[in-house]
Order: sequence, then structure tokens, then C-alpha cells
Amino acid sequence: MKIHTLKQLGLALATIIAVSPALAHGFKVGDIEIGHPYTRAMLPGAKVGGGYLKLTNEGATDDRLVSATSDRAASVQLHEMKIDGGIMIMRELQGGIPVPKRATVELKPGSYHVMFMNVAQPFKEGEIIKATLTFEKAGPVNVEFAVGPAAGDASSMKQDGGMDDHSGHHGHTDPAK
Repeated sequence: MKIHTLKQLGLALATIIAVSPALAHGFKVGDIEIGHPYTRAMLPGAKVGGGYLKLTNEGATDDRLVSATSDRAASVQLHEMKIDGGIMIMRELQGGIPVPKRATVELKPGSYHVMFMNVAQPFKEGEIIKATLTFEKAGPVNVEFAVGPAAGDASSMKQDGGMDDHSGHHGHTDPAK
């Protein structure tokens, strides 16, 4: 009976250890908390990929995500995607992404997102993509984007049922330019 109990305890402990890092996938710099950065696996030959996360400003002043970098991409841009008059518009945000005081801003498919550009080796499921996010006031912070499945899940679907993960795109077009 004791052996069986010890086996169960070991299994429970192993499960807790395995799950804990996934639950604690967050970062902090100054008053900004960065929650669960993730991206999706890219199709072979894909050159761009979207990155998603939550930014929570616990401070008394507004801040702004002004840039991002990663060794895995020739450049990393901050983008916004929206539907205007039935037309999808995607554009780089030259001024960055505002993070108002005491608010949370979610970078997600179909909205604000990080755009990894000219990726030499497509992201593979299970990998970690290291990047640095730089905030106007809080400064730089190293983060890790967990790479999930290429198709994502139901929570990453846009309201209209489409996907905005850039994993299958070979180029980028901005109709506003």
C-alpha cells in the first residue's frame, strides 16, 4: 500500500512540476507585466510570424511598447490589424502600442500584435523564441514566446472565424502605404 501511495505522490509531484512553468509564463519590467507571450508554428517557407501576449500596466502613468527585437527574425515590428469597411487593414505602428495606466492591452490575432519579419528558419511547435521588448518608460525586458501549433485553438480565432497568425504568409502588404 505504501509503494502505491508513493507512486501516486511521485506522479502528482511530477505533474505539478511539469505544469508550473506553463502557468508561470510571464515577465515583468517596471510597472509592466507581460503575460504568456506565444506564437504559432510556421509553415515551411513562411517568412513572417505573429506574436501575441498581454501587457498590464500596474503603474500610475501611461507607458508604450515602442519596439521589439529577436535573433530569430531580421526585424520585428509592432502591428495593428483591423477591419475597416469590410477590408482588412494591417499596418506597422510607428509610434508603438500604448499601454495606459492601470489597464491591460492584449496583443492577439485580429488586433495588435508583434510581427516577426524575414524569419530564416520557421518557428516549430515546442520551441521558445527569445525576444526583447522595449517600453518607453519601463525600458527593455527579455521575454520568451512559446511556439504552439500552427492552427492555434478556438480562443485564437477572430470574431468572424478567420485566423490572423501570419504563419502561412510569404510577404506582407500594407494597403495604407
